[in-house]
Amino acid sequence: MAAVTHTVCHPFSLATRVYWEDTDAGGVVYHARYVAYLERARSDWMRALGHGQRVLREQHDLVFAVRDMQLDFHRPARLDDALQVTVALASLRRASVVFAQDVRRDGELLVAARVRVAALDAGGFRPRAIPDPLYLQLKPLESNAEQHR
Repeated sequence: MAAVTHTVCHPFSLATRVYWEDTDAGGVVYHARYVAYLERARSDWMRALGHGQRVLREQHDLVFAVRDMQLDFHRPARLDDALQVTVALASLRRASVVFAQDVRRDGELLVAARVRVAALDAGGFRPRAIPDPLYLQLKPLESNAEQHR
């Protein structure tokens, strides 16, 4: 089970472990599993800010969908490794957010990611602006997140 850091810091960090289901026959994390680790960290970052997926849908009529993702694989994670998955808000626009994310083992960079998500209305999945209260809460968290690498 993943554990979330209790304070919302920048960058935010989610601890997780590599399980058998995450690996290939050689005990190495299958490349697509990193996408799930990154998604969980972004979701828990939003939840720690008070905006879990349900709150976004029900109170803001908002969902975020991945629009673009760039992954740079540096080293493999292996069965039973303890990982830290970070989230930093790199840039915020009215209808999209860019995150800088890392997956690390004992401080060693395994995967670096840049993820752009689009804001969509929850009912029709059409592009929309991020509601002002949420935008104003996120804007101060924007940073040159590439420096966190």
